[in-house]
Amino acid sequence: MHLLIPAAGMGRRMGSNRNKLLLKLLDRPILAWTLKAAEASEQITWIGIMGQPEDEPDFQEILASLSLTKPVKLIRGGATRQESVYNGLQALPETAQWVLIHDGARCLASPGLFDRCATALRQCPGLIAAIPVKDTIKVVDDQDVIVDTPDRSHLWAAQTPQGFEVKLLKDCHDRGRQNGWEVTDDAALFEKCGLPVKIVAGEETNLKVTTPVDLAIAEFILRDSRNPVS
Repeated sequence: MHLLIPAAGMGRRMGSNRNKLLLKLLDRPILAWTLKAAEASEQITWIGIMGQPEDEPDFQEILASLSLTKPVKLIRGGATRQESVYNGLQALPETAQWVLIHDGARCLASPGLFDRCATALRQCPGLIAAIPVKDTIKVVDDQDVIVDTPDRSHLWAAQTPQGFEVKLLKDCHDRGRQNGWEVTDDAALFEKCGLPVKIVAGEETNLKVTTPVDLAIAEFILRDSRNPVS
């Protein structure tokens, strides 16, 4: 099972002038936590990291500190997540049949989540990890007036990993580039191409570290997991 990690973004909402995945979470960079979970996964056999050239020395330093046993390839990222994933797909080994794509900023994903997604992917063309929405969701118009309240029993909050058959996802990305589609995740490309995407149960703690508040929550979760109640 091959894993691609988009890691080419900046930390603007984090208030940082550098790649937020290089910021420290407890005693190691955010990206290191993501890589540790991927290393511990029984299913993942290959890892690709899409990043910007200026971050490559820092990525190399992180990799050296972790001494991973699985092969890792650094791949040139793009201006958008969509471009980065496209580049990552082109860099996959020719033998790759399935790929998981996981945001580097979702650094608390467990090895078990990677394994569940990898196992389920062999039975379907595409999937995403997701959790049921707890809050009531409101749809509003341009004047911030509520126009609809969808039934939350049918609403799920998308996470990553997202997984796909490599050939199908490559075809979807090619169609997206030809038609000028701009999407925020790969499942949306699958949907635009009329392909089914299955839900796999995600994890409540699998948050995306985007703001300083997220970073503080992630630190709390990690400290709590290191000090279990006896």
